[in-house]
Amino acid sequence: MKFIILGCGSSMGVPRPDGFYGNCDPNNKKNHRTRCSALFQTSDENILIDTSPDLRQQLLRHKIKKINKVLYSHMHGDQTHGINDLRSFFINSKKPIDVYADKFTSNYLVKTFSYIFKSYTKEYPATLKLNKLKNDFSTLNNKRKIKIKSVEVDHGKIKSNCFIIDKKLAYISDVSKIYKKDYKYFKNLKYLIIDCLWYNFHPSHFNLENSLSMIEQFKPKNAILTNLSPVLDYKVLKKLLPKNVIPAHDGLTIKL
Repeated sequence: MKFIILGCGSSMGVPRPDGFYGNCDPNNKKNHRTRCSALFQTSDENILIDTSPDLRQQLLRHKIKKINKVLYSHMHGDQTHGINDLRSFFINSKKPIDVYADKFTSNYLVKTFSYIFKSYTKEYPATLKLNKLKNDFSTLNNKRKIKIKSVEVDHGKIKSNCFIIDKKLAYISDVSKIYKKDYKYFKNLKYLIIDCLWYNFHPSHFNLENSLSMIEQFKPKNAILTNLSPVLDYKVLKKLLPKNVIPAHDGLTIKL
């Protein structure tokens, strides 16, 4: 099994569309960040987490030929606006792809991308099937059942969902608060991938202090910081981190 961080950049990526690199050294490839999406691969399925606006570029880079399911963390544009790039996988499979979202994200997707979920003509049929995001679901890897748990967290004024895979890896890309009742799900994991926007306070994201505090609380074997803004240069940030914590970079692949 593999978990691939397809993109680890904040809402405008690094560099931003206007070419702004902020504090990031443009000569370091690890500072070139597309928006957040991730891919969980088993022997049976490719499960995509979020459809960032950079999805096409991400899938081409990793030569992804199929997508079986899509899990949405939340409704924001940097997690959803690459949704149209799933159409090619519908063309290949000849059947709508199952996507899973909470009610707020589902309402947003149907309202904003109605043509994707409803067949208007024979030439342009529905390409995706919308399903309710469950707290617990599963996939297979070499006939072994792999459990995936979704946990709701705060992301500023909205809710977001993070995903825990096989009780080994947690992916928390957008978060401002994790509820104490859910701490038990995040303790002693092999990998914790967690939001870290920048150094200062932000109302909708963890900053470095928040992220390191959660890592200290949960005690994973390894932690990876994602959703990184142009404020955070890869090498500078890495020097500030404990040995078991690293900044993410696009394409970072974890074998599970």
